[in-house]
Amino acid sequence: MLLIGVYLPTWVKSLKRCCRLRQGGRARQGSNRTLAFIVVALLLYGAATAAQTARLSATTLSSMTPLVGDVLSPPRVVLMSDGRDHLVYEVRLANVMDGRVDLKRLAVLDGASGKPLLVMDRDAIGQRLSLGGRRGSEAATLGAFQFGVVFLHVGLEGGMSIPKTFTHEIDAFVEQLKADLSMRVAETPVIDRPPPVLGAPLRGRGYMAGDGCCDSIRHVRALLPLNGAFRLAQRFAIDWERIDDENRIFRGDPKDVRSYRIYGEPVLAVAAGTVVGSRNDLPDQMPGALPPHLPIDEADGNFITIDIGGEAFVLYAHLRPGSVRVRPGERVRRGEHLGEVGNTGNSQAPHLHLHVMDGPDGLLANGLPYVFEAFTIPASDEAGTADFDRAEATGSPLTLTPRSPPLAVRKALPLDLSIVDWPSPP
Repeated sequence: MLLIGVYLPTWVKSLKRCCRLRQGGRARQGSNRTLAFIVVALLLYGAATAAQTARLSATTLSSMTPLVGDVLSPPRVVLMSDGRDHLVYEVRLANVMDGRVDLKRLAVLDGASGKPLLVMDRDAIGQRLSLGGRRGSEAATLGAFQFGVVFLHVGLEGGMSIPKTFTHEIDAFVEQLKADLSMRVAETPVIDRPPPVLGAPLRGRGYMAGDGCCDSIRHVRALLPLNGAFRLAQRFAIDWERIDDENRIFRGDPKDVRSYRIYGEPVLAVAAGTVVGSRNDLPDQMPGALPPHLPIDEADGNFITIDIGGEAFVLYAHLRPGSVRVRPGERVRRGEHLGEVGNTGNSQAPHLHLHVMDGPDGLLANGLPYVFEAFTIPASDEAGTADFDRAEATGSPLTLTPRSPPLAVRKALPLDLSIVDWPSPP
């Protein structure tokens, strides 16, 4: 309280000066009581993020902002099958004002040069800002004392050097101040570290990389509040399905798991490592819909988690009942048969869910990028997720765009809705 009493006049003047600069020198005066309330709100929020935001040098000038922001996990570089480096990460924005903030523009900047790497207008923000971090609550306005999470995807131009840091520039209308403001928030380091290089998780041809990186939402936005913090273990997850020679995911009874081309396919170890978790007792779900009221500890169904070293863990989920061949503590070699594809846990169609994370728990971890040693892309579903969903629900053929010749890829991650052929084992 002593600090508020000492610095309140200075901070009030700072806020007025900020507003004056943004309104061509004419300040719109508010009551000292309102300004004092704003200061208290800023202090309360700032106390929670002091370690991240209070690293100011002696010569840095303080500037009050109606928005504060932080990056949930520093962005990490991954090479995708289009030959470009991509970064997928999240920025949490909080409105500390007693009135709405309308976001008009958000730019991701190279922290050193200030060069814009991604610029979003209001419509684009409204598709990527989830209120409270909840998928399905997208908006471009933050209400009084409300926060949201912006799910960002930055694709760098080919040959571009990797920035060492990102910062984020936001233009917004602040209702309480009756002013348009521009501010910078959430500076973050960029992690450019070689990701794990994995072998094939399956054998043969015709696998669909479903709900993969970087703009599909089911995995990339699977943000969960667990144990007092947000976690996003599935940031780079892929749901692998398989098509037949007519580009169908299944043929026959859609309620029978055996109708699906991928059901029962052998699942392979993508790297040598130690099994740290597994389950083998859950039954297959009936395809067609996600199971209701599923306990969180059954979300992965029958699963295997392998520690592959370098603080990286691989999760295989939804495996067929009774097919899991390994137990915790066992060592596995790359290419070893681990189990079979099933439809257990939180699954509506047989598939292999695979992702890499920084801890052994399939949910209570942070998703890490990874790449595959080698694969070929003969086609992709340019018609998008809606076409994929239709094919999975009805058994009708996917609308595929072939590549001639097929694209040979090394040490990259396939983009969403790519068809992948794995190389034959030696």
